[in-house]
Amino acid sequence: MSLIVMKFGGSSVGTTERMQRVARRIADYHEAGHQVAVVVSAMGDTTDDLIDQSKQLNPNPPAREMDMLLTTGEQISVALLSMAIHQIGHKAMSLTGWQAGFRTDAVHGKARITDIAPERIFKAFEQGYTVIVAGFQGMTDDGEITTLGRGGSDTTAVALAAAINADVCEIYTDVDGVYSTDPRVVKCARKLNEISYDEMLELANLGAAVLHPRAVEYAKHNNVRLVVRSSFTQNEGTSVKEEAVMEQGVAVRGIAYDKDVARISILGVEDVPGVLATVFGALAAGEVNVDIIVQSGVLNGKADFSFTVSLSDKDKAISVVEGIRGEVSFDEVTSEEDLVKVSIVGAGMVSNPGVAAKMFEVISGLGISIKLVSTSEIRVSCVIAADRIHDVVRALHTAYGLDVEEQAFIGGPKDRR
Repeated sequence: MSLIVMKFGGSSVGTTERMQRVARRIADYHEAGHQVAVVVSAMGDTTDDLIDQSKQLNPNPPAREMDMLLTTGEQISVALLSMAIHQIGHKAMSLTGWQAGFRTDAVHGKARITDIAPERIFKAFEQGYTVIVAGFQGMTDDGEITTLGRGGSDTTAVALAAAINADVCEIYTDVDGVYSTDPRVVKCARKLNEISYDEMLELANLGAAVLHPRAVEYAKHNNVRLVVRSSFTQNEGTSVKEEAVMEQGVAVRGIAYDKDVARISILGVEDVPGVLATVFGALAAGEVNVDIIVQSGVLNGKADFSFTVSLSDKDKAISVVEGIRGEVSFDEVTSEEDLVKVSIVGAGMVSNPGVAAKMFEVISGLGISIKLVSTSEIRVSCVIAADRIHDVVRALHTAYGLDVEEQAFIGGPKDRR
């Protein structure tokens, strides 16, 4: 007997027919002798619909009330899925996040899990129930309902798997695994049989939408084995674990791209000690996440430097920088949109010289200028103009020998609650 956590995203349970298919899949595991806990997202576009309704009433609704509203989507899903499982002759018990023991901090809209007390889940197991847990939600020690933010149901599933010491956490979505790149862009993308936590974390942070970075971080920290599988097929999927088998001669495992990029440039900054600490300290205090940072050489005692932020943070970042003119001397702040960050990822890069050079050659060979570069031991990222990103991804995929024979592809990686 194995203890399995299964997570189903919104498109997997988007209709009653899909809900019935999921119920049958869960029942199959139960009939095979496994204990099963299931984490479910809100059905289809339920969350988007709730957000639209809220903004019709209040364009800036209180974060607490948004959490009260949005958690209802998952509660509908778990109740309906439990009913579907009962209909085919199995016992199931639906639980909200707080009933399942999830405790969080008090940051509404993007709370973090602080503790899980799974006693009620274990009691339900003893009574022969499959437990259906609402993803994306928890409760503070003061009894306030919270949501976990983007990727919250993935994180719920991985955290639950760690708390109950599950043998595996299966993430069911509308793709049948992790691909070498977006198969909607590159038809000959290859499905990976396995990938390391570190590689998956880099890809997730760099724009690959199949798993959320927080969930991968949690899995790595707690050594939770993840498997990404399709809700619509019986394919094996992709295993995410500590160490993955490396294919001989394959330095790059995946290519990701992120269109949520804006570049901020601060020009004519006086070159004195502490300038960068002041600027980026202010941005951190303003809760602006900064990615790539590049500083130019010093000329006449002044320097320019640029950094990237998400598009949604662009105006805030500019406002923060303008707000510290009294502390930092500079000429002007400029910004640039219509950018994309394209990245290559692979644990084999560290022992294969020339990987970055090939990336630069491919991009320049397409007549495209590279604006910013960032590297780590297993990743190289380039910021370029967004208009030809698909050409770049296809060319890189071919250059690194990742192409396989064109294959059928179901759906798209959009199940990210």
